[in-house]
Amino acid sequence: MALLRLITTHNRTGLRLTDLHRMSEIEKPTVHRILQGLLSEGMLRQDAASKRYFLGAAMYEMGLAAAPRMAVRDVCHPYLRVLAEQTGDTVFLIERSKFDGVCMDRAEGSFPIKALILDVGRRRPLTVGGGSLAILSALSESEAQRICDINDARSKERFPRYSPEELQRDLAEARARGYVIKDALEIPGVRTVAVPIRQPDGAPVGAISVTAIAARLDQNRSTLVAGYLTDAVTQIEAELAGRAS
Repeated sequence: MALLRLITTHNRTGLRLTDLHRMSEIEKPTVHRILQGLLSEGMLRQDAASKRYFLGAAMYEMGLAAAPRMAVRDVCHPYLRVLAEQTGDTVFLIERSKFDGVCMDRAEGSFPIKALILDVGRRRPLTVGGGSLAILSALSESEAQRICDINDARSKERFPRYSPEELQRDLAEARARGYVIKDALEIPGVRTVAVPIRQPDGAPVGAISVTAIAARLDQNRSTLVAGYLTDAVTQIEAELAGRAS
């Protein structure tokens, strides 16, 4: 599962045996043996030229069978397209997966400079990224703190300059504001505005975010974009509630 998660996260570029050995910290012979088994079952495929591994057709087939009865992505996709047209920027759907946020969908606007910081299928700790922070801010403070504590080591390893104190300030501002405004940790000069999506019981199931170069998301435009997101999320939550009932 560790190898499959790594390949899923990097499926656009693929990973080599040496990459998977280094990133998973699993012995190389063991990694090679597991990969060969996954290849034989069609769970992975390997590019003959680059020797990089990618997800295989069997993963897609199993994913179709495992699709939830009420797929949030299906409900949100039309709204992502509208938001991309409204803003001209890139719109992401992030869903919660235990202690992580997973990019489930993406729509690109017409603005020529794209902020494609996430591929569909990529997962990050819930303490990293605007969409993930929006989900975290909508949880109870005790549950959010539990996730922060669990993810602390992972976050420090990848983003050592993002301190727990700054994370708590971001969460406090998001709770007071009702949405997140956050500069991307991975790419300087990129900013995200994000709004959480709640289930009928109030628990956050995901978030929608708009990402653009920071110059396009100053205070005034961030407020405007947050309004677009809030309107879309209100309609999404109503549709989710209708389907649930």
